[in-house]
Amino acid sequence: MNDKKEQTPFFSVTASDCRFDYYRGSGKGGQKRNKTSSAVRCTHLASGAVGQSEDGRSQAQNKKTAFSRMAETKKFKIWLQMEFSRKAGIEAEIEAKVDREMREHNLLIEGKTDDGKWEKIE
Repeated sequence: MNDKKEQTPFFSVTASDCRFDYYRGSGKGGQKRNKTSSAVRCTHLASGAVGQSEDGRSQAQNKKTAFSRMAETKKFKIWLQMEFSRKAGIEAEIEAKVDREMREHNLLIEGKTDDGKWEKIE
């Protein structure tokens, strides 16, 4: 008997969350490369992160590589952190803390006068 519990993911990102664009690769490869659309661009719709690949000869392999590269981008990682926070309920805690800190007694609002000095605005 296997004692390991199978963990269910908190949430997942799949190919259905992305748009794939197929195009002809550039560079070396000759006539075959000029005729086939094996290069792939993967765009994660929710975050706008983009990964692309034209390294491999097959569209399927380039699709996997483009998806992996998209998942490695800084833009995707930031979206992932925000999404995790939102789903975990941490986002509400953060917003509440920001609201507490933004109360009027914590803020100093100043404006510039005609003589170039800053003074408190009531």
